[in-house]
Amino acid sequence: MANQIKDLIDRISQLQDELERSFAEKAEKFSYTMENRKVTFQKEALRRQKEFKQALWRYVFGGQFLTTITAPIIYSLIVPFVFLDIMVSTYQAICFRVYGIPRVPRKDYFVVDRHKLAYLNLLQKLNCVYCGYGNGLLAYVSEIAARTEAYWCPIKHGRSLKNYHRYYGDFSDFGDAENFSDVWAQNRDNVKKKTSPSKD
Repeated sequence: MANQIKDLIDRISQLQDELERSFAEKAEKFSYTMENRKVTFQKEALRRQKEFKQALWRYVFGGQFLTTITAPIIYSLIVPFVFLDIMVSTYQAICFRVYGIPRVPRKDYFVVDRHKLAYLNLLQKLNCVYCGYGNGLLAYVSEIAARTEAYWCPIKHGRSLKNYHRYYGDFSDFGDAENFSDVWAQNRDNVKKKTSPSKD
C-alpha cells in the first residue's frame, strides 16, 4: 500500500511535467519567450494585445458596486501576508540550517509577470501583482511546512486529504507503530536530499 501511494504521488509529479510542456506550447502560440525567468513578447503580439485593453475608468465604474467596495478587505490581507512572509522566511533561515534541510528558494514560488500583458490596464496589473504575491507566498509557505512535516512528523493521516505534497508518499502508515522509527529516520534523510526544482 505504501508503494502504491508513492507511485500515485510520482504520477502526479509526471502530470506536472506534462502541464509545464503544455505551458511551453502556449508560449509559442501567444508569441512570447522566457529567458532568465523574464517574459518577453514580440512587438506584434503586444500591438495586438493593446487592441483589447479596457480603459481604467470603464473598469472601475463598470463593475458591480458591491464587488468594488470589497477591495479594501482584499488588500488589507497584505499585512498578515507580509508578516507571514517575514516569519516563515526567518524560521527556515534559522531552523532549516540547524536541521540540515535545504532552504526553499523564493524564486521558485513568487512569479510576478502578468504586468507585462499589454491588454491589462493599470488597476488590473496591480491586482495581478497582488495575486501573484499572495498565491506565491502560500505555495512557498506550503513547501516549507511540507519539509518541516517530513522532518518532524512523517506519518500519514488516517483519513484522506484534499491535497498531498510530494513528501507524503514516503511517510509512515497511520497506525504502523512497528516501522515508525525506521521510516522517521529515513524521511529525515530524504528531506535533506530532496529539493524543489528551479523553473525558468
